[in-house]
Formats: sequence, C-alpha cells, structure tokens
Amino acid sequence: MPGVPWLHVVPERGALPVDLLLTGRTYVARLDGRQMRDTDAVFLQFYDGLRLPDHFGWNWDALFDCLRDLELEWLSADQYVVIVEAADEALPGDAAGRRLLFGTLLRAGQRWSSVKRPEGIDVGRLAVVLSCDAASVADLRQELRKCGEETVPAGERIRAGDVSGRL
Repeated sequence: MPGVPWLHVVPERGALPVDLLLTGRTYVARLDGRQMRDTDAVFLQFYDGLRLPDHFGWNWDALFDCLRDLELEWLSADQYVVIVEAADEALPGDAAGRRLLFGTLLRAGQRWSSVKRPEGIDVGRLAVVLSCDAASVADLRQELRKCGEETVPAGERIRAGDVSGRL
C-alpha cells in the first residue's frame, strides 16, 4: 500500500509481510491486546515488549516519545516491528483510550516513515502489525482511518485509497 507501508492489519494466524524481516538486525516486540484491559496495562505491554527505559513516564506522550526515540537510547536495531496480537480486544469499552493507542502508533509510524539523514532519506524502519479476528479486520481498518484523520497532520493523513490491502 503506497500511503502507509509501515502499517499492516492481518487476521489472526495471518501471514506477516515477509519484507518486514529481510534486512539487518530486526527487533520484534510481540504485544497482546487481550492483556490491554486499561491504559496501565497498555503501557506495561509496551514497557515490557520494547524494554522501555526506567524513566518512561507511563502516559501517551511518553509512549510516543519512546517509540520515536527507539534507536537513540536503549534499543539498537536496523528496524523495529511492533506486533499487537488481538488488537481489536485492546481497551474494551474505552473508545477514547483506543483512539489514543492507535493515534500514538500512527504518529510514531508516520514519524519513522522517512527519516532525513545527512546522506539522504532513509525508508521507514518501524512497522506496526495489528492482528485481529478475521471478522474484525474491516472494522479495525475503519477505526484506524478515523484515528488517522484525528491525529496525523493534514498533509500526512491516511487517505481512503491508502487503506485497502495491508491496512
């Protein structure tokens, strides 16, 4: 998908895009949406899965900052893959919390989608894979579209045409 190549929604037991794992040192964090019953549990999943630093602030801005700065501080890799299994079950009954979770992932992915370096532009090195029940794929994609409209700057928004296929 040309607009959002770093975001993938797949049914449980679905295949991950192989190109995510082909080059260099890849750090893969597997998180479980079923364990994300409240925001503290979300932060704990990310804290454990990404080995966040002790100074992590346990709030949405702190999570975004850590996702943005993965390579700079504590977790050296050529690329990062964050897999949230059962993403459709995260934060049940907390629509605002789900928007914050998905919005944070979208902002971080957008930040990593192209990184300017002195020698040119690097392609994105953060991939987010959200797996869910096959019957929930379309609903999760729609929820992500809405979050993208709310959280990503206007010039970088996810367009409807970008959200087929992987997202």
